[in-house]
Parts: sequence; C-alpha cells; structure tokens
Amino acid sequence: METRQDRYEGARENKLNQLKELIDKSENIVFLGGAGVSTESGIPDFRSGEGIFNQESGLKYRAVDVVSHSFFLEHPEEFYDFYKRKLCYPGALPNKAHKALARLERQGKLKAIITQNIDNLHQLAGSKNTIELHGSVCKNFCMQCGKHFDLNYVLQSSGVPYCDRCGGVVKPNVTLYEENLEHDKVDAAIKALKKCDLLIIGGTSLTVYPAATFVQFIKHGNIVIINKSSTYLDLQAKLTIHDSIGEVLDFVIPKRRTKKQIEAAKQLKKKEEKARIRSEKRLAKKEAEAKEKT
Repeated sequence: METRQDRYEGARENKLNQLKELIDKSENIVFLGGAGVSTESGIPDFRSGEGIFNQESGLKYRAVDVVSHSFFLEHPEEFYDFYKRKLCYPGALPNKAHKALARLERQGKLKAIITQNIDNLHQLAGSKNTIELHGSVCKNFCMQCGKHFDLNYVLQSSGVPYCDRCGGVVKPNVTLYEENLEHDKVDAAIKALKKCDLLIIGGTSLTVYPAATFVQFIKHGNIVIINKSSTYLDLQAKLTIHDSIGEVLDFVIPKRRTKKQIEAAKQLKKKEEKARIRSEKRLAKKEAEAKEKT
C-alpha cells in the first residue's frame, strides 16, 4: 500500500526531475539567493525563529537597531562588538549549494549569482560572476582616506578598527539599514535578470527590498523557488520546492555534465538554429512578394 511518505517522495522526485529539465533546456540562468543559502554552512539567517534578529544581541540594544548606519556612527564600539560576534564567520566553508552553483557556472549555463549575503562563500566556492547586493565582510575601508582592509584586519583589531595610515575609522563595506544599495550593483542585477531564460530563487523569503521586487524584470514564466518556508511567489512560480537548497542543487546539478545533457544541449541549439533559418526565409519570402506586388 502506498503511504504518505511514498507519495511525498514521488512528488519530490518529480519536482527535482522538472528542475533538471529546466536547467538542461536553459542557457542563460540567473540565481537570486538569500540568507538560507548560507545557513547550511552554519551561518544563521536574520528573520527566522532562531535568526539573528530573534537572538539576544548581548547588548542593551536590539539586534535590528545595531545594524543601522546611525548606530554605527553613534556607537561604533557596540556596533563592532556585535558585528564581530554575529555577522563575521571566517571559519565558514561553502556548502553543497555554493559548490553546485559554481559547477553550473563552469558549465556555461549560470550567468550571474545575485546574492543578499555578505559572507563571500560563493567566491570561495569558485563562482566568478557574483553580484553582492549588500556588500561583503571581506571588504572594508577607511572612512577618512579610503584605504582598503581585509576581514582579518577588522577581526584582529581591539574594539573599533582604525586605519593604520591616517587613524580614521574603518567601516565594513556592507549595506546597513538607512543606507542605499550601490547603484552599479542594482543595475548589474537588473541587466542580468532581463537577459535570463531561467531564474532560480533560493534561500530567501523574498521580504527584503529591492531583491523582493526583482522578479518584475522577468518577462517569462521560468521562475523556480527553492526555500524551506513559503514566499509570496510560490503560486506564481513555474516550480516551487520546499526543501534543503543544498540537497536540491547538488542533486540537479551533477558534478559533470553527462553525455545525455551535452547531447540535449546540442540538439536544442540545432532546433533553435533551424527555427531561426525558417523565420528568416519566411521573412525574405514576404519581402520578395511585397516587391513583386509593387
């Protein structure tokens, strides 16, 4: 007799196969990811029940207030106390999701990763085309002279890190509350989204703006959601998978492209080329007929 577990496993397998097919047919994929991509590397998210914003900050201030521009300026000592304890994870390593996306990029299919994370794990996994919307803990700069510093400099500083050249306060190159995202990063993200033929959204509840609105730039229905909790796009997406993003991506993106995948990609390109030639011939025929009539 079929059990609920059997039916669930069957449904899961069907969805994973659908995602595989979508990836096989696509040649310009964009991945939009949030904090859930890195939780499997031991980095907590912000808004879940056990997220950073629902934990004790260790200060007399709320965590959500500490990560603001005004708090950083007014209470740099407290900011860095919290920042080093709660937002920096130098020992974290890329998980299955990061590695799978790096493989997909090497295959030439994944054209951009748009991430809301600041942990640099996509780059550590080998991804090159990564747009860090909210910056990175690995990039820091002196607010006075502009000199750049790495994460180790910040972590090894006692209290507030100061510039070793001019003595100015060093600030993480991350977007805090009350700060705007860098325009060039938003523009790059939108440009990539407009070109993609498949958008995979993973590890995000789609509640943080402007990333939550990026789907408006997709003019097709090829949108996949992979997230443990529900999002406002679940019913509109072509495919929604409530599961571990690392397990899902590791399964649907094999270590190497199989011969079947390579052959399928070649056949798809041939079909597209034949369709293009037929279209050009029809257009040429219509133009010739129009000339004869005149």
